Amino acid sequence: MVQPRGLPEATLAVPVAAILVACGVVSPGAALEQMKLLGPTVGFLAAILVLAHLADEEGVFRWLGAALARASGDSSRRLLALVFVSASVTTAVLSLDATVVLLTPVVLATARLVHVRARPHVYACAHLSNSASTLLPVSNLTNLLAFSASGLTFVSFAAVMALPWLVVVGLEYAVFRIFFRKDLGANRDSEPAESDTDVAEREAPTEQATPVYAFVVLGLTLVGFGVSGFAGVEPVWVAVVGAVALAAPGLRRGSVTVPTIVRAASPLFCLFVFALGVVVAGVSEHGLGHAVARVLPDAPTLVGLLVVAAVSAVLANVVNNLPATLLMLAALGSGAPAGLILAMLVGVNIGPNLTYVGSLATLLWRRVLSGAGITPRLGEFTLLGLATVPLCIVGAVGALWLGVTLGLA
Repeated sequence: MVQPRGLPEATLAVPVAAILVACGVVSPGAALEQMKLLGPTVGFLAAILVLAHLADEEGVFRWLGAALARASGDSSRRLLALVFVSASVTTAVLSLDATVVLLTPVVLATARLVHVRARPHVYACAHLSNSASTLLPVSNLTNLLAFSASGLTFVSFAAVMALPWLVVVGLEYAVFRIFFRKDLGANRDSEPAESDTDVAEREAPTEQATPVYAFVVLGLTLVGFGVSGFAGVEPVWVAVVGAVALAAPGLRRGSVTVPTIVRAASPLFCLFVFALGVVVAGVSEHGLGHAVARVLPDAPTLVGLLVVAAVSAVLANVVNNLPATLLMLAALGSGAPAGLILAMLVGVNIGPNLTYVGSLATLLWRRVLSGAGITPRLGEFTLLGLATVPLCIVGAVGALWLGVTLGLA
């Protein structure tokens, strides 16, 4: 999380994992097995990151920024509603990283273009990158891990998580309207000082041609994810085909190269995930996993789902949501009911909105805003988290329990 001198996360994680294996804390066989289990998930992550990068290269986010500016007019409340829709869909379809890295700068530029206070809208990007990432297996790396453990198909996963996703987005929006009521009701000529700070030069959203080809490829890729389970095809291959199709125009134009595609896949971050899996396996096997397992229920009752979600949310804010997911999956065990696994997902996806360190996405969001000359306020972020996280977890778990009761999971 600290990344001194910009060093990648793998700089520390890989040597630590190697030390654990060398010292016998994790056997070589167990480490290899852990990496085999994570292999398809990490491959899918790399493909989705490339897909999001290529969508940006094709102008999807520039087009979206222009559309937001036109549709919002000079209304901050209308822009907030549009940002909620855009961020929720972007997170669900292209993963939370796309919302943080690609959509947040667009939203910031759009707010400045239409002369409204940017704070509610950029905070929405941060919150929805976490809480709106519960809908599809592709929305978050935590989802990919839970999806592999749940035994559900892509469609059944989406079906059972659709209502919790809608409930959470709706609750977040209601709280945002109240929490930021002064910013949303401010006159156009009374912007806060942050609009006058020195910022990195960034082209404001203007009229953009609709990237029809990119939208068609993304739509077909999403359909491919839905039918992959029925066809017996791993979703990673659907993502790879989509990425190849989206890369073709850029490669012909010369705006996309093989090295840029490799960088977009974040190979060092993928290596970090493998190493983190080995580290968490060692920690889990030597006490922590058993301690967590003792407090977890084994039946997907309403109380059981709430307990799992609450424990997961707390762990996410203590050790970050990715290791918390690996730890919870180990504690729940391979035969855990799908409902409990999805309740864990609710906790690790919504819980990180409480603290900066809850998820890597939030830390990355802070970095994006710092590059634009804005420093988020810790107190404000925490108060907003306290207002949304408990409410959203209870609402999402209630909706999940309904789905489990109806036999969707």
